[in-house]
Amino acid sequence: MIIAVAGNIGSGKTTLATLLSKHYNWDAHFEDVDENPYLNDFYNDMQRWSFNLQVYYMTSRISKIQEIRESKKNVIQDRTLYEDAYIFAPNLHSMGLMTTRDFETYFSLFKLQETFIQPPDVLIYLRASVPTLVNQIQKRGRDYEESIRLDYLKRLNERYEAWVTTYDQGKLLIVDVDNNNFSENAEDLGTIIQSIDAEINGLFDSK
Repeated sequence: MIIAVAGNIGSGKTTLATLLSKHYNWDAHFEDVDENPYLNDFYNDMQRWSFNLQVYYMTSRISKIQEIRESKKNVIQDRTLYEDAYIFAPNLHSMGLMTTRDFETYFSLFKLQETFIQPPDVLIYLRASVPTLVNQIQKRGRDYEESIRLDYLKRLNERYEAWVTTYDQGKLLIVDVDNNNFSENAEDLGTIIQSIDAEINGLFDSK
């Protein structure tokens, strides 16, 4: 079983995935931010490196999904393949930071690869306002994130909301991060865990 955590930059995906991994004693698979060879270049010159970055993410995530399914272990996954295809890549295209040619090539690759992968059993979407995102980004202090603009985060939020309203690949839980401080409040984390348990039990009952 795969539980995937989705959400904008700074929404708390890695933190929640870590906490859930400890609670359920499941493996956690994280986004390889520190090993991404394009990330620093991308934040310095988005137009030049956007296509390279998105293709790297796609191949990396597909490889990870295959690895997880083959292991037959229960896993908490940080970020999904769908976010790249439906949020980050189209946002870069609409901002003029990815050419139409590159975007169409990227999306064709995604649609082809999508036929070979299985979606997560439960998707958790971390909904957070831009001020909350900024606060959490500043707290973790990653150098390459200092240049992220507010309008960029706002555009991503709008795309996340549009995507979630049409998501039909499996079970979906939405967590309001503005009002749920799961990273510091055990009761807030417990609320999320109760919701996950209900979805997991429902999945097992239907099998």
